[in-house]
Amino acid sequence: MTTEPTAPLTITNALIFDGTSADLVEGSIVFNGGLVAEVGDVEPQGQVVDAAGKVVVPGLIDAHFHAYAVGLGGMEVERSPLSYSALVGAQRLGLALGRGFTTVRDVAGGDIGLSKAIEKGLFASPRYYYTGPAFSQTGGHGDPRAADVDVCFSHGHMCAVVDGVDQLRQAVRERFRTGSHAIKIMTSGGVVSLTDPIRVPQYSGEEIRAVVDEATRRGSYVAAHAYSPEAIRHSVENGVRSIEHGNLLDEATAELMAEHGAFLVPTLAAYDAMNRRGEAAGLNPVSQAKNAEVLSAGKDAIGMALRAGVRVGFGSDLMGELEDDQLQGVRLQIEAVGVLETLRSMTSVNAELLQNPSLGSLRAGAVGDAVLLDGNPFEDPAVLWDESRPRTVLQAGRVTA
Repeated sequence: MTTEPTAPLTITNALIFDGTSADLVEGSIVFNGGLVAEVGDVEPQGQVVDAAGKVVVPGLIDAHFHAYAVGLGGMEVERSPLSYSALVGAQRLGLALGRGFTTVRDVAGGDIGLSKAIEKGLFASPRYYYTGPAFSQTGGHGDPRAADVDVCFSHGHMCAVVDGVDQLRQAVRERFRTGSHAIKIMTSGGVVSLTDPIRVPQYSGEEIRAVVDEATRRGSYVAAHAYSPEAIRHSVENGVRSIEHGNLLDEATAELMAEHGAFLVPTLAAYDAMNRRGEAAGLNPVSQAKNAEVLSAGKDAIGMALRAGVRVGFGSDLMGELEDDQLQGVRLQIEAVGVLETLRSMTSVNAELLQNPSLGSLRAGAVGDAVLLDGNPFEDPAVLWDESRPRTVLQAGRVTA
């Protein structure tokens, strides 16, 4: 995306969700210079888009996106030519923008080259936050090797194997040198990795604390892939701020997360898509069995977290050809906790997670990102996920789709 100032544009006759409040505001939104200039009963300026009484929401944020996830197999993803991964990534980002996701956080992948291309406007893309390849211990979730494969693996496009406190400190510093927004670590087993049990915590407390120390001094934070209560507790007690997935969360661990101010970023779309489409897409049978273990628990975890006072975001985590299920994640989260909490998750909560309060809201001074829906999601939730329903996407005050 480009950051050049934009001419005025006004959406009139709208019902406005501001990113937080359950009460919709009737009125207009004026965008000017890439920002929201005025909201409410205001005089239109510049180009006028008539909302005809439909709902406008802030630009949506996907806080668990993978631009370089070109397939479902670890080695396929990690060893594809980077030029191919970048071109696929550009396509995936453009499709996400068309669905209304004006910002994404890439937690396991991305790099400064892709980021620079987006900043220069070489292709249509959401605002792009990236961690670079996630860190995994040997034999952890980011190690793509099967047990009987005798090859070396140190790093790829989405993950890097780094063991030991000193090595991790150096690797984190290198991530920040090359523009990473935050750091991602793997602290439990995962679905697509082949040699690690789902529930077992990964990395020592000393290793996690070293990563957190480096990130905190940089003014950033650490996100951790973690499913089980054991792994979530191990992560949060050692300073991790953002728990990714968290499907097997229990009430005591949810309360611990709230005490530590940790976020939960659920990724319901990924498990549903792998369950329905994984076998046809070539998902390894080991991964299919692991997916079954976490599939049904994900919705319960979101409600449990909210009841405990945990800030719950939204992510998709879709790999390979499953990427077109991104909006199905919206449907699944709405089924779990309703429209209001899901909209908050995709807007103001994810903005807080990204440490950027100018995102995720429609108020004067916020970035000019918005989605004009084909109706009112509080009356007809399908307008948020049904891709046959038209939507108008604005980014930095410009109509993009």
